[in-house]
Amino acid sequence: MEICTKFELAPTFMHHVLLQPQQQSWLRPSHSTIQQPIALNPITVSQRSRWSRSPRSCSLEAQGSSSRRSSAAGVMKKATSSSSEQDPSSVSVIIPVFNEVGSIRTLVERVGAVMRRRGAPYEIICVDDGSTDGSTKLLKAMAAHREDTRVVILSRNFGQTAAMAAGFDFAVGQLLVTLDGDLQNDADDIPALLDHLIRGGREGDDEGSAIVAAAGVVDTGVVREDGGFDLVCGWRRNRKDNFLTRNLPSTVANWLIGNVTGVKLHDYGCSLKAYRASLVSNLHLYGEMHRFIPVLAVMEGAAISEVEVQHHPRTSGTSKYGLSRIFRVLLDLTTVYFWLRFRDKPMHFMGFLGGVCILGSLLTGAFASWSLFTATQQTLGYSMAISNAAPSYVLSAQLLIMGLQLVCLGLLAEICVRFEPQHRRHPYRVREVATSGTTM
Repeated sequence: MEICTKFELAPTFMHHVLLQPQQQSWLRPSHSTIQQPIALNPITVSQRSRWSRSPRSCSLEAQGSSSRRSSAAGVMKKATSSSSEQDPSSVSVIIPVFNEVGSIRTLVERVGAVMRRRGAPYEIICVDDGSTDGSTKLLKAMAAHREDTRVVILSRNFGQTAAMAAGFDFAVGQLLVTLDGDLQNDADDIPALLDHLIRGGREGDDEGSAIVAAAGVVDTGVVREDGGFDLVCGWRRNRKDNFLTRNLPSTVANWLIGNVTGVKLHDYGCSLKAYRASLVSNLHLYGEMHRFIPVLAVMEGAAISEVEVQHHPRTSGTSKYGLSRIFRVLLDLTTVYFWLRFRDKPMHFMGFLGGVCILGSLLTGAFASWSLFTATQQTLGYSMAISNAAPSYVLSAQLLIMGLQLVCLGLLAEICVRFEPQHRRHPYRVREVATSGTTM
């Protein structure tokens, strides 16, 4: 049984990023609810924000957007500006962490240095996904001394998809970046991805950004009027992983996913991606769907591009993926393909299968009847003819029943789609949120 606690989180203010916390609600996190201004200079805030959890809401799965996105973390407080709109250049960098004690401190320091050079408001959110190697303690110590860093600690290991979903829910920036916590992704690539996201590769990139070549626009049938994109994916062109266990399976998976879904990318598995908050708020991540984020984005009408990024060999820790993931990817691909084609019209799929079964039933019954009368006319004996035709009649009846069941299932699916709840269950459970104002 989970023990609910009531605790206070002192307000913190990140480097360059302060925003008014919002009134608590019990709705699913939504980036569109952020209405307070961002100040480019930190200020001293005397108020303290409080986040309490009642016994009925211990799981946090039904907890709402504002209570987790602002009050819970005490982050991005209101400055003296009277503007009512958030800075559109504010960035949340999300790092899922699972047993990366040897690399996470270096990564956070590099990300912080890169974002400070960029100059825009930012925050770093580390999501500890049930680490057991001391990463949790290290992350909490880092959060206590870094005003630009928050740590979301999950109650157990839920997987990378759930950790990314938690980071998306707690993020308050208008632009989001995700990357792995193993130092294989290069923090210097972040400004280039963000500039490409905003400007679409036009001139004006920061001089301090890494020089990264655009791999091209992904054909999704959507073009933004401002020339930017909703999602920019990293492409590890010169990937530094084992060829047989990592590179070769990924190459095959990328080809298969691209041809099945029609969303052709060079690298689906790269965690280094840049998103607009308006897109992320509509993504529903569960299971191991982080690999298919570009496909889910296409379903939401996103404009997507792909940018070449650097990749480094792993220097500490061990990989969390191996050949065992191949079967899971195939199963997830089947789910995504169905979701892509029939999300809003499941009756088209179920009805087609039901129609095939009903047609097969009619043909089988007609063949059985023809065989029965033909055998009788050829004086094989009425009882013998019945014995020969009986299996065909049984098969016809089974196909008819199966067809009707599939049609009824399609109708039920249509009803579920039409009355789908707007606020879904979250695929994770938060144990603690650590910031520079949290008492250790």
